[in-house]
Amino acid sequence: MSPLDALDAIHPIDVRPITPPDIPDWLRALKTGFLQPPVVPEDEAEARASGIIPSRTLGAYDGSRCVATFRSFPQELTAVGGAIVPADAISNVTVSPTHRRRGLLTRMMEADLAAARKRGDVVATLIAAEYPIYGRYGFGPATSTTKWTIDVQRTGLDPRWAGPADGGRIDLVDAEDVRKAGPELHERFRRGRPGAVSRDARWWQVSTGLLTFGARDRKEPFYAAYRSAAGGIEGLVSYTADDNWGDANQPENTADVNWLLAVTPAAERALWHYLCSIDWITRVRSCRRAPDDLLPQFLPDPRAARVTTQTDWLWVRILDVVRAMEARTYGAAGTLVLDVLDESGPDGGRYRLQVAPDGTATCEPTTEEAQLVLSIADLATLWLGDESAARLLALDRVREGQEGAASMADALLRTAGRPWCPDIF
Repeated sequence: MSPLDALDAIHPIDVRPITPPDIPDWLRALKTGFLQPPVVPEDEAEARASGIIPSRTLGAYDGSRCVATFRSFPQELTAVGGAIVPADAISNVTVSPTHRRRGLLTRMMEADLAAARKRGDVVATLIAAEYPIYGRYGFGPATSTTKWTIDVQRTGLDPRWAGPADGGRIDLVDAEDVRKAGPELHERFRRGRPGAVSRDARWWQVSTGLLTFGARDRKEPFYAAYRSAAGGIEGLVSYTADDNWGDANQPENTADVNWLLAVTPAAERALWHYLCSIDWITRVRSCRRAPDDLLPQFLPDPRAARVTTQTDWLWVRILDVVRAMEARTYGAAGTLVLDVLDESGPDGGRYRLQVAPDGTATCEPTTEEAQLVLSIADLATLWLGDESAARLLALDRVREGQEGAASMADALLRTAGRPWCPDIF
């Protein structure tokens, strides 16, 4: 027995769902794990409580003190082809530094995923703060994200730009306008973008400052909308600006984009051109965008947009292989037998994927010889269409039972546009 096992035998750690009176102490543990000041004012606890489902929020307790946190909530994820699948969204995962390496995350994760399977969730999702943590629980990175910094003076855009040339227009709007128009616009966006997730009313309240958390500083943003020639809103952007006049008393201000949501390329182009046309703005920092975003190509000189961040983003854990594989559409007809290995859960097995000429598929357990052998985490990485099975084969992460199976997987699974999740949760 290790020293930590002996300690746990004497002072067992209780992992359980929290109750409403536990929330302040749970939030203190959450802040401790994220290296934030461990103080929870009453108004902050009240505001955060509105987003907590106690039955889906776990705490690990050493005596009366919370030393680890874990929260999940219902979410919808867009699969390739536009189908919506129910997801178990995981967030607020911490273990206090005094209680690391004692299996607390494993206990919380196993309990949550078991409950998600019982509910009928098809996948679990999370944004990983650190890369090495979640693969051992069957999660795989399924989307990535990119940020750009635009040197406005180098773009080649006409500094006299006065608005879109397509008959549309840019209007400044208020937070209330965003709360009214944003949800419907986002619904249109997410149903056409694999990897996008649902946003509830609370998301819009937080994003527009209607709901704030305690005394944390918040800089009120500007909001702008793109209206098409027909008058409908097809894009929204939230941004802030600094106040930097440089050594020569010349404006060198930066616009920081909080989020930009558009359902047409025309709306995207117009909003980016607007941001680059604002007087005194010499630099625009984008929000998290898709890795194949059109942003650089909207500029006469694409090199004016420099990549400043490129990283994995949404991680997915498949909880029901059959429903996940049947929910999406595929790029070619064909058959592929997968041997899915799940060392950390019950979701593995051998499956026969049969894709019809119209891109729909059936997936069922089989005893046929496997053509492609892979982990449940690597299946999640391939599921949204962003990664290549041939690349994973070169990395020894998948194994071919039949020559050419990785190429067949790519023909079936890969997508023309890359999946993207613009949200953090």
